[in-house]
Amino acid sequence: MSTATRGDSLTLKTQLTLVIVAAALIMSAAMGVRQTFGLFIGPFSFDRGMPVTLIAFAIALHNLVWGFAQPFAGAAADRHGAAPVVAFGAAVFAAGLALAAAAPSGWALVVGLGVLVGIGISCTSFGVVLTAVGRVASAEQRSLAMGIASAGGSLGQVLMVPLAQAVRLNAGISTSLLVLAFVMLLAAPLGIALDRRRSYGALTPATAPHDAATASLRDTLALATRHRGYRLLTLGFFTCGFQLAFIATHLPGYLFLCHMPIGLGATALSLIGLFNMAGSWACGWLGGRFRQQHVLGWLYLIRGAAIAAFFLLPKTTASVVLFAAVMGLTWLGTVPLTSGLVAKVFGTRHLGTLFGLCFLSHQLGSFLGAWLGGFVFDVTGSYSLIWAATAAAGVLAALLHFPIDDAVVDRAPRPVETARA
Repeated sequence: MSTATRGDSLTLKTQLTLVIVAAALIMSAAMGVRQTFGLFIGPFSFDRGMPVTLIAFAIALHNLVWGFAQPFAGAAADRHGAAPVVAFGAAVFAAGLALAAAAPSGWALVVGLGVLVGIGISCTSFGVVLTAVGRVASAEQRSLAMGIASAGGSLGQVLMVPLAQAVRLNAGISTSLLVLAFVMLLAAPLGIALDRRRSYGALTPATAPHDAATASLRDTLALATRHRGYRLLTLGFFTCGFQLAFIATHLPGYLFLCHMPIGLGATALSLIGLFNMAGSWACGWLGGRFRQQHVLGWLYLIRGAAIAAFFLLPKTTASVVLFAAVMGLTWLGTVPLTSGLVAKVFGTRHLGTLFGLCFLSHQLGSFLGAWLGGFVFDVTGSYSLIWAATAAAGVLAALLHFPIDDAVVDRAPRPVETARA
């Protein structure tokens, strides 16, 4: 290898590292701030006299808004780059938190935490940030790079909760939310680092043939909707959202009903976030060495088996900790694998839009998982049916993923046959 070639290789690695670090910091801010919302349900209810139902609706609403806004945020990043989209999203996210801090009524809280935060997080999370990493990394590095960025982004989920709690206890709800808004504003300029490919040219030695195609967004969407594998992937991602939202929302309450120690639910959620860092990296690494749909299939099987075992076996502190660890290892590892599979099949030109549509399915599942958990408990007085459905969903998702065809789609124009003389 010549000195010039070696120097170019080091430059490319440096640029990719910079993009991964920036992506991890942006997602740490966005996902970490989002993880704190449960801390404010009681204080908003007791200190400001707002109904718990309305507060919970505001928090749940941002999942739906996030899902519906994600394809548009992804399309904007595909067209204009990640930097302006991240800056806009961080500003809107911060505005939503500031509005919630000063909310004079419950409906102002709904607009702030529900609508504005939902729009903001769609611009500062997976559909924009991870897809930017996918564009910069080579096909061989893409899955691992996305996994590392996703793992780094999980750090905020571990750090932001104690920060928000400490500020709230010492200075009140409003100050705590304003501090979180400031954190989001700090993340706004980091989007500039995500557009290194635009500034320095392609960072990969060769661009995949289907990336070079000049297919329009309309043609790409039509191709994706006809692609059986893309439809199966989208349906499977619904299951992921359903499982994660149910567990994140209802695990603490379920453990309380099982007469487990007070605070064990919060500890379990923290452990999920901690082990998610290792799980996201590991899934990205595995996705670079094995077929990504097969890794996803086994991930869903393991998750479903863990849920079934946890529900059926006696509850102890050790079993809760073990369950949290296994769930953390399989928590958000689906994201780099799913986005990497979309990039492999369809290329990266419209990756933000295509992954955004998949993620809409994920968020619909999230809303349903959180809502159905409460509905089933209210109707039956037990979580048994929803636990069984959550475990069975893992098996169904695995069956959907194993047969996915990951061959690169051919988008080259077909030659027109000439009429014979």
